[in-house]
Amino acid sequence: MFEYLKGDIVEITPAYVVLETQGVGYMINISLQTYSAIQDKSATKLYLYESIREDAFVLYGFATAAERRMFLLLISVSGVGAGTARVILSSLSTPELCQAIRTENVHLIKSVKGIGLKTAQRILVDLKDKINELEAGPALAMVDTAANAQIASEAVAALSMLGFVAAQSQKVVKKILSDEPTLSVEQVIKKALKLL
Repeated sequence: MFEYLKGDIVEITPAYVVLETQGVGYMINISLQTYSAIQDKSATKLYLYESIREDAFVLYGFATAAERRMFLLLISVSGVGAGTARVILSSLSTPELCQAIRTENVHLIKSVKGIGLKTAQRILVDLKDKINELEAGPALAMVDTAANAQIASEAVAALSMLGFVAAQSQKVVKKILSDEPTLSVEQVIKKALKLL
């Protein structure tokens, strides 16, 4: 799993940036938060999340580690994919989202385009305790989430190589890791094979 990428900004839009590093251009999806933070720079460092699907290998970039941690929390919620998480982080800053979750402000989260009442409620329920950990000690609290993201990525890649549909594998792997976050890649794959 990629941790971060440093490079020259070749192209930038509110939706993506192209970073050039040693002659290779990487197209990285970004939120409006990140766009605002890097739009006046000629070079930058972005924290990365990689999404491996059967039809694409997609990179998401974040100007801060805190925004990436929030993104990882959001995609851990059932029904919230990477695209939806990016829309949420484009509509609300990380501190605003933390505050909304802490105060159970379902209307603010529901105000984000494409987020219905059920999804907003699920975000509040699933992330209420995790937000306290995020704010108390981000470096320590999110080690498991970052590790889980890598484990999930490796498990989905392995399942795809075995011939399973990536989208279905992602759902199963996400469910397994949400129930048992301490499993190894091998254990996740074994459990997934029984469920797919």
